[in-house]
Amino acid sequence: MESAQSHAQGSLSWRLSSHPITLLTFLAFRTSSLLVYLFGFLFTGNMVLIFIITILLLAADFYYLKNIAGRRLVGLRWWNEVDTNTGDSRWVFESSDPNTRTINATDSRFFWLALYAQPLLWVGLAILVLVRLKFMWLPLIAIALTLTITNSLAFSRCDKFSQATNIAGSALYSSNLASGIATNMIGRFFTFGRS
Repeated sequence: MESAQSHAQGSLSWRLSSHPITLLTFLAFRTSSLLVYLFGFLFTGNMVLIFIITILLLAADFYYLKNIAGRRLVGLRWWNEVDTNTGDSRWVFESSDPNTRTINATDSRFFWLALYAQPLLWVGLAILVLVRLKFMWLPLIAIALTLTITNSLAFSRCDKFSQATNIAGSALYSSNLASGIATNMIGRFFTFGRS
């Protein structure tokens, strides 16, 4: 009875995950880039090797989080589309249907904690670089912060859009409805004033 209460749904135990392999792979990518960087920064003089390995791990983490872990753990996915005619870029958000899929509270908790913790850890490592006056490591930290903050912002926006109702979501995506209502109201006001 006590073990069942200690492993309540939503607690940070990977055994309660609906997708344990996805979760463990996600956490491995999240921590490996930080650990390789920290090991290289503190104990190795071979900056080029650590730079390359860390960039590869960050790229794998970015891809895995955006395309696999986000979809499987919390039912969210995002991507960027570029209009070839105008060159305009826009983010596209996708979420699973809440009526057909329930999100495991443990998966969700691990996902959001790891998503927001990693940029904070990279900021801490940037402060460490500045304190130790090793400015050569700053470009790597800038790349890491760019990738992790992009994923954090995109998934935060994706989550907000997924929680919106269909009416609010359609109003956000189609400004034609709002502009049409405003135009009709203003048009009626001015036509009423003339008669």
